Amino acid sequence: MFKKIKCLIVDDEPVAREILEKYLAKIDAIEVVSECKNALQAFNYINTEKIDLIFLDINMPEISGLSFAKSINKNIKIIFTTAYREYAVDGFDLQAVDYLLKPISFERLLQAVNKYLDENVHVEQEESKEIIADKSDYIFVRSERKMIKISIPKIHYIESLADYVKIHLPEKTVVTRETMQSIEARLPQKDFVRVHRSFVISLPKIDSFTNEFIEIRKKQIPISRTYKNTVLEILEKQ
Repeated sequence: MFKKIKCLIVDDEPVAREILEKYLAKIDAIEVVSECKNALQAFNYINTEKIDLIFLDINMPEISGLSFAKSINKNIKIIFTTAYREYAVDGFDLQAVDYLLKPISFERLLQAVNKYLDENVHVEQEESKEIIADKSDYIFVRSERKMIKISIPKIHYIESLADYVKIHLPEKTVVTRETMQSIEARLPQKDFVRVHRSFVISLPKIDSFTNEFIEIRKKQIPISRTYKNTVLEILEKQ
């Protein structure tokens, strides 16, 4: 069973809460455990339940989102959601993961979630050897100023090049500025393995392999010394 990110939605607008919940339901790594209409409700909730991430409105009655964020445990991460651009500096001063302006698109929300995963989840994965993966058969990545749907079973391998990542598919190659860690965290562990600092490969797509490289579609992908023992152990079990 994969560990999910436990999230709380805090917003005084019912429609805003409904939209966020609908969007977040599409992201398998996320579990929305509750919704709160004000900061006081949220404060009472996090004192009794473990929360990893809060989607927090800023302009709320009585206690603002900024005041609430200053008062909670810093281990709980914040993604601010607001209609007011002028609060952005204050939000980032509180080390928020991201700052989303309403109306929030699914693509922009997904980008914020990916940022959280990249900055927090992959560190925990290295310590616990757990992988948080999307149980669906596709992911979305940002490319050419839009979110591109990638079919996971079609991925041959993923290649990191400086600030870019190339996802190699049968019919095309998709280039994105997301990090390798962010994408790897959303792939099923049983089908994908990192063989090199710059390469993650699909196990079902392997044509052949040696102790030094893996061949996929006539592309020889190196196996680095760092990953060799783990990779060869996995391949010998296939």
